[in-house]
Amino acid sequence: MSAILPPASAAGANAPDPIEFKRVKAIFVGSIGNLVEWYDFYCYAAFSLYFSASFFPSSDPVAQSMSTAAIFALGFFIRPIGGLLFGYIGDRHGRRLALMLSVLLMCGGSLLIACSPTYASVGVWAPIILLVARLLQGLSLGGEYGSSATYLSEMATSKHRGFYSSFQYVTLIGGQLTALVVLLVLQNFVLDTAELKAWGWRIPFFIGAGLAIVALIMRSDLPETGAFKAEKARNKDRMGGFKLLMQHPRECLIVIGLTMGGTLAFYVYTTYMQKFLKLSVGLTDAQTTAVSAGSLIFAALLQPLYGALSDKIGRKPLLLGFAILGTLFTVPLLTAIRHAQGPWEAFGLIACAWLIVSGYTSINAVVKAELFPASIRATGVGVPYAIAVSVFGGSAEYIALWFKQQGMESGFYWYATAVIACSLLVYLLMRDTRKHSRIDAEAA
Repeated sequence: MSAILPPASAAGANAPDPIEFKRVKAIFVGSIGNLVEWYDFYCYAAFSLYFSASFFPSSDPVAQSMSTAAIFALGFFIRPIGGLLFGYIGDRHGRRLALMLSVLLMCGGSLLIACSPTYASVGVWAPIILLVARLLQGLSLGGEYGSSATYLSEMATSKHRGFYSSFQYVTLIGGQLTALVVLLVLQNFVLDTAELKAWGWRIPFFIGAGLAIVALIMRSDLPETGAFKAEKARNKDRMGGFKLLMQHPRECLIVIGLTMGGTLAFYVYTTYMQKFLKLSVGLTDAQTTAVSAGSLIFAALLQPLYGALSDKIGRKPLLLGFAILGTLFTVPLLTAIRHAQGPWEAFGLIACAWLIVSGYTSINAVVKAELFPASIRATGVGVPYAIAVSVFGGSAEYIALWFKQQGMESGFYWYATAVIACSLLVYLLMRDTRKHSRIDAEAA
């Protein structure tokens, strides 16, 4: 593309900049691949209401939901291994290769779920196969986050890094939204409930495997980041690995601390909210899907706005805003949603929650990338983040359902509040990474 564009000096001041065009294209392709990865991963949550009986026969729908939620959580617990494995690949061999391999592994996991036999066919082997598939997806996603956060942050310019990096969560939410759109189409225009429960739940996983192949082809053409190439030339024998990561304990602890409250809040209003609206609020399947989809669209629109704001005022004010408001309003908001009178009221309350949570989601990736040097950035972002997400994000749905089963549903609201308050302490003590960015320091 750049070969056919005239030089800027010859074409005039308003001519498109081929370098900037390549930068934006690379960010776009990296983001789209991230959307596909998260679509594949969240199809499990979106369609679990339909396939849970195929793997976990039970007369109690809450017990079935808890069984599928347990495997959902186990898919998270392997993510630190994925973060370490793909972080090493990204730091040692390049961000592009890590991104390609992670989406290829996600394709394998989705295809395995799509072809999984049911409990009626093979008995206990059915949930075991489902678990293996989720572990493959967990490994993939553990590597995807650190690799894509690093890639987007390094490709973006300093002036707009918050804005461009926010598209990681735009596409992350977009992956969830795409899964819900597929669900809506299948629910309303293609299949009835019986067909969805019998075999229709396999369709989105076949779609996801195909999309992953497309993403792999797109990522194969991505340019490598300048930050990686420069660090590789300077320091090729000290790139990536657990030993090097352990030389940055403070940064690792900061990532865990700043992630725990934000990731719990994120999963409360995304994956768990779908079951909360159905099992606690009492909405129909169609209403639950529509409210979830509408709130995700609203959340996606907020991300670049908050990201751009962080480029103006810094990252720390947004994190503090999330944590303070989250500590004060999580219990009132979840209580109000629980007693919502219909889908519109539920949507409005969830939208209010997203105005708070976006203070974390929009900028958390760039904050983590700005903490680490290029030699360990993909690993440093991915591993401690995956640990925090495994403990506090992946378990959110299971813990919430456990509280509900014990007849203490509001106990989960207070649990979420306490975790967000712990992150507030981290935000108060940490420096603003926009002013103290390791990415900018290395480029100087």
